[in-house]
Amino acid sequence: MGTTGTIMGVSRFLREVNPQVQIIGVQPRDDASIPGIRKWPEAYRPKIFEPERLHRVVEISAEEAQQMTLELARREGIFAGISSGGAVSVALSLSRELRGAVIVTIICDRGDRYVSTGLFD
Repeated sequence: MGTTGTIMGVSRFLREVNPQVQIIGVQPRDDASIPGIRKWPEAYRPKIFEPERLHRVVEISAEEAQQMTLELARREGIFAGISSGGAVSVALSLSRELRGAVIVTIICDRGDRYVSTGLFD
């Protein structure tokens, strides 16, 4: 969920268009460090964050996010960053759980920021 600006703005708009839309946040597990997404302690949450806008928050490991980032590059030609890999991984997981749903996620960062990390070696 990063700084939460995107998820708050998108949730506000989508719920105005269709109140049945569910908003699912993605954050790292307690032991995970994933660039671009954070697990905010309540005292430090950005002022724009409104937890009631979320129907659910799914936690993901850094390993899962990195693996999906590599899969996006290999299979789809999408050169995204690790937070995008995390978001897509959760979206695919939801697709196995839900039937007849339209699932949308946002590719919110670029892969070039991670070239020097060795992720894409």
